Amino acid sequence: MLGRLIRTTAALSLAASVAFGAQGVMFNVTQGDADEHYNKMINSKIGSVGFVLSDPHERINDAYEKKYGTKTLEDGKVNPGYDPEWKKQLDNLGFFSIANDKKLRPLLIKAPELGGFSPFNLHIYKNISENKTYVGHVMPETMLDIVGVKDEGIRKDFIAMFPPLDALVQKEIGGKVEVSEYKTLPANPMMTFEIEFDRPDDLSEYIDEFQSEFEAAFEEKQYIIAGYKNFKEVYEDAELDFEEYDAYYVYSLCHFSFSYGIFNKGRPDAGTFAPCSMYMYVKEGTNKLVIGMPRLANWVSVLNIKDAAMQKSVTDLDKEIVGIMLSLGAKEI
Repeated sequence: MLGRLIRTTAALSLAASVAFGAQGVMFNVTQGDADEHYNKMINSKIGSVGFVLSDPHERINDAYEKKYGTKTLEDGKVNPGYDPEWKKQLDNLGFFSIANDKKLRPLLIKAPELGGFSPFNLHIYKNISENKTYVGHVMPETMLDIVGVKDEGIRKDFIAMFPPLDALVQKEIGGKVEVSEYKTLPANPMMTFEIEFDRPDDLSEYIDEFQSEFEAAFEEKQYIIAGYKNFKEVYEDAELDFEEYDAYYVYSLCHFSFSYGIFNKGRPDAGTFAPCSMYMYVKEGTNKLVIGMPRLANWVSVLNIKDAAMQKSVTDLDKEIVGIMLSLGAKEI
């Protein structure tokens, strides 16, 4: 079903022990429509295993149908976004960004690049063509490999956050566990930037100004700011030490027409990578804003996407994002 090499196990413990290669994405696949069970789990039970839900986006498929599947708007005018090749493919498609804030804090202090998957999507989708629901995420080892964390202690602690989450999904959603394989990551899986600035007495003046310019630049290119998490504020509010950074926050970015061309046209599993997390931080006392985001090229490699049109759209978007950042005065590093 997932269009790539899959190893299926009947139990979560087996999925963790069977390794045929680099493991990319894991899904629990259960019979029927599990939307109600998923919503109860993500909204009321995810905290029991230490995770915090932020910026949920449910039933994106309904938005696709409204924007691309209707010929006329509510006012009777022609819908300029209508896709003459529209075909309803999905019963459900949801992005639910989560992170284990407490356990993540000491890891972010040592490895800020973990913001590339913090938060990450606990993805849900259901195709119209089959009576199955898929719930899953990118494997933590793959997240670490993409962002470039090599320290064994950090890797061990980051990976250790996932078994309780996976056990909860197994309990609440059930079904078979399917783990996909991939051969290699792109040669350069991350895009990273630096911006040097004249530091004012109040750093928030610079941050506020940059964020306004950043959001306007991406929105002008039809991106959606799908989420925002200020880890510096999260930890300050919780009275937890995070003094190594004067600022640390993560944007979640989505390009609606791009995602439609992937998720509603045969690869809803790629939603595990969405929305894209772009982290930004200023280390204590410095005048450099450091920015990083996993390239969308990882989608092609990890998910073995063969469709030429999808590959081109991924390449084009990676180039466009780099271009937007350069236009904002960022230096690619």
